Amino acid sequence: MPAGHVPVLFQTTLGLLKPAAGEIFLDGTVGSGGHAEGIAEAVGSTGLLVCGDADPAMLAAASERLGRFPQVRMVHADYSDLETLSEAAGGRPFDGILLDLGLSSPQLADPARGFSFLRDGPLDMRRDPSAEGGDARRILRVASERELADLFYRFGEERFSRRIARAIVARRRHAPLERTVELAELVCSAVPRKAWPRSIHPATRVFQALRIAVNGELRSLEAFLERFTAHLAPGGRAAVISFHSLEDRLVKVAFRGLSAGKEASFSLLTRKPVVPDAQEIAENPRAASARLRAVRHDGGGGG
Repeated sequence: MPAGHVPVLFQTTLGLLKPAAGEIFLDGTVGSGGHAEGIAEAVGSTGLLVCGDADPAMLAAASERLGRFPQVRMVHADYSDLETLSEAAGGRPFDGILLDLGLSSPQLADPARGFSFLRDGPLDMRRDPSAEGGDARRILRVASERELADLFYRFGEERFSRRIARAIVARRRHAPLERTVELAELVCSAVPRKAWPRSIHPATRVFQALRIAVNGELRSLEAFLERFTAHLAPGGRAAVISFHSLEDRLVKVAFRGLSAGKEASFSLLTRKPVVPDAQEIAENPRAASARLRAVRHDGGGGG
């Protein structure tokens, strides 16, 4: 598998989803196509794999990688748009659904996308550059100090959110923040040096919060979790890989709710989140924060 295209928890994810010949699957966040490649091989020419992504660049990359599979259909759509994704399967329910909510290596590596503070680029952060609404620059330019502080605290769990918001507002009185390195340096100056986290860059949580806000990521996940059961066939499996506690909490609550009670039509395939082992983290450090949860539709009501 090419460097930079290592799917997180690959074997474990496919082991829980159990794609089989002739089945219909959805990879709602196809990214670079790593998980999708394994699923496409498993469902074979008699099956079908619908691959969705909000990022046109990722769809193009995945299309090239998966071009040898005629049973793959690519759809430019957010994973919460289950109606559009279902249409690509002819309206038939899916035997398996996968979401891998993390950013891919190519997205992080492209400075023009503005996702990473490690490379200088415009503060964009939109997964879909054609989408309506503002980029990170606009949020930093128009949000009030209180709105910024609330955003950093809620979506980034940043304990110095007020200090950072105050510094941003003071800075933009003279010049707006336009570049990733500018924001990263400002955050570093606003957070007391002795309070810098040991394991992550001081700007990590602020960048996470902005990206979530720009793309409405938690709204998309909530919408998916409310509706995916209607698109999952009896016996079908659904798995979600998340990368921060806010996402994992939403998935945990939704999956446990579906499986609660004697009349529940879903069962948990993961009592606790599955995490990468030390070897995978050593080979792919970005996997360290991954959390995998899965459920199975056992039939009856609730789907």
